[in-house]
Amino acid sequence: MGVHESRGNLAKAIKELKLRWLETRAGWDDVRAEEFEKQYLDQLEADLRVTGSAMDQMAILLSQVRRDCE
Repeated sequence: MGVHESRGNLAKAIKELKLRWLETRAGWDDVRAEEFEKQYLDQLEADLRVTGSAMDQMAILLSQVRRDCE
């Protein structure tokens, strides 16, 4: 599996997580739910943006390495 495919899988997984969280949040509406969202999910989303950028850079580097090795 290549970097682009992995990035796509990661994007699908976070989308699924967000959908499941919305379902969960509909029945769990208190201070603890807000704390959980801020402590874990918001941070996860920020981390995934950075990860996506790093994966894009990795794809570029791998492409350059392949070209150099030909």
